[in-house]
Amino acid sequence: MIRREPNEQLAAVIAEAGCTYEVLAKQVRVVAAEAGEALHTSRSAVFSWVNGGIPTGRTRSYVAEALSRLAKRKVTVGEIALGSDEMPEPMSADPLAAAADLGRFAMLHRRDFLTTTFAAAAVGLPVSYDHGAVAVTLRAATGDGVVGTGEVSSIRQLTETFRSADDRLGGGHGLTAVTAYFTDTVIPLLSRRFPTEQVRLDAYGAAATLACLAGWKHHDLGREGAAQRFYLLGYQLACESDPAGHPAWMMRALTHQALDLRQSRHCVDLAEAALSRARGKVDGSTEALLLVTAARAYGAGGEGAKAASALLSAEDAMLGTDDAVPSYAAASGPVAATVASHTAKTLTELRDHRAAERYYRLALRDRVPETYQRVHALTMANLAKSVAAQRRHEEALSLWNRSLDFMAGVASDRNRKEITTMRSMMVGYRKRGIPGAGEVDQRAADMLRAMA
Repeated sequence: MIRREPNEQLAAVIAEAGCTYEVLAKQVRVVAAEAGEALHTSRSAVFSWVNGGIPTGRTRSYVAEALSRLAKRKVTVGEIALGSDEMPEPMSADPLAAAADLGRFAMLHRRDFLTTTFAAAAVGLPVSYDHGAVAVTLRAATGDGVVGTGEVSSIRQLTETFRSADDRLGGGHGLTAVTAYFTDTVIPLLSRRFPTEQVRLDAYGAAATLACLAGWKHHDLGREGAAQRFYLLGYQLACESDPAGHPAWMMRALTHQALDLRQSRHCVDLAEAALSRARGKVDGSTEALLLVTAARAYGAGGEGAKAASALLSAEDAMLGTDDAVPSYAAASGPVAATVASHTAKTLTELRDHRAAERYYRLALRDRVPETYQRVHALTMANLAKSVAAQRRHEEALSLWNRSLDFMAGVASDRNRKEITTMRSMMVGYRKRGIPGAGEVDQRAADMLRAMA
């Protein structure tokens, strides 16, 4: 098969690697020999590929691996346009290659990636996942250069900076910068050497936390398929870092996404698997956060008794500890506020609006509005709905109006959806002549136009 145009993507990576066609051809032969295949690749073959030819069989993957070694970073078949440029399957056998592809698709704003459909069936993938074979692949990825504690610390610091900005300004703020840093800096580091095993584990943990943030930002923008891919990737990276707490935390992220989308299938299994994995191996606050996730899953599945029991266990776990929360869990913000917020959501699912109101108010009390602007706005909107369900309509209107104050200037599809819901409720309020409904409706309409 011959392409009609020169392969500029392949030429660009060869130029980046700084190698001649002869050097690349030799490296391809070396890679093929390691795989048990004898090739006679020459510089003329490389010249042919650059000018439009496509290598056959497994040679394409050999070229990608040869360039990975020469460029000292992960190069994929899709990146050099020598094969299918389709997205890797979720839970790829080579997470570093998958990360390179996902990051590239996101940075190129590939529509087929950004509009990927959320896969309900993929929610349960971590439950049956076996990391053994993947771990072998990851440990075989050793390139030039040594990664020390300084690089790992920098990843964590920048991740926290990105996360803080996300809390104030929404998922649409800084997404390109987060993706570029993850793809071009963090993932290549994982293929290098480490002075100790602990530094290696810490590096994978830091990468998993950043992948989780990327997934969260896509989720906040309503790009649910893309978010799910980053969450699943983060889960695999977390498994390499820590067999207990960190993977359980990524299972929590996947559960919350599915619950937000009202796709509760597999959520109970996933939340229970996360608890089983982490119980007794994490601090009480992290266990409380996992327990309240299980409560939400039970509530969504109509298991009210189990939900109530999990909520009580979450409060007990949170109150019975003063241990430090690991960095991956600390990203959720103040533990008491997070537990209160998800308790309220569970109680709303169980239609106990009075109790939900109390917990939403606790969540608002325990978060600094200026620091957690987006979540403060959404929590206040949820509080308004709980108050409205108790027929205190004028008070609910005041809360909705205040929530709009915090939504201004935040790039979040979740905000947009909440405002749309708000407007639909104002239709009935206006018909009933409830004072203030028209003003809230007009303000919400203006804000939606500004978001368009």
